Amino acid sequence: MVLFLLLVALLLSPTGEAGKIIGGHEAKPHSRPYMAFLRFKISGEPHICGGFLVREDFVLTAAHCLGSSIDVTLGAHNIMGQERTQQVIPVRRAFPHPHYNEITGVNDIMLLQLTMKAKMTTAVSPVSLPRDRDTGDSGGPLVCNGVAQGIVSYGKEDGTPPQVFTRISSFLPWIQKTMKQYKLQGPD
Repeated sequence: MVLFLLLVALLLSPTGEAGKIIGGHEAKPHSRPYMAFLRFKISGEPHICGGFLVREDFVLTAAHCLGSSIDVTLGAHNIMGQERTQQVIPVRRAFPHPHYNEITGVNDIMLLQLTMKAKMTTAVSPVSLPRDRDTGDSGGPLVCNGVAQGIVSYGKEDGTPPQVFTRISSFLPWIQKTMKQYKLQGPD
């Protein structure tokens, strides 16, 4: 749950720095098995972001979470401690949207290909992507009825719900093409 609360806190700042949680509560352990915790570096400085597993070898997050030496932690309830359910997998390739604009935040979406497939367990499993064009935390999902509909970019610090999302359905062709093109087949 600490992971979930930490990821929710990330939505309060567009830089991915943790803020405060207002009115939060602990979720049931591993009730969001698609959640991912990202650690990476920008100019040598450590940063964190949220993300979510969309296939056994791909995580979806915000493009502003791009850095070097990205490690993805899956299956965590408490990111501050080592748990037997955790899987830490380095990122093989990062695919920020080709038209991402870091100034305006337009197209703030990125796929991360893992170096290996995640082992599917009760604590680790992907979330479904939307199938049509209908309609917390930096890089984390906005999930409605078990389907990821958006990626949280940032919100206000007063605790109101985030107001900036990347609508996943608008990017489905790019997501599907990228994941199909870079299907994990073995080491580079």
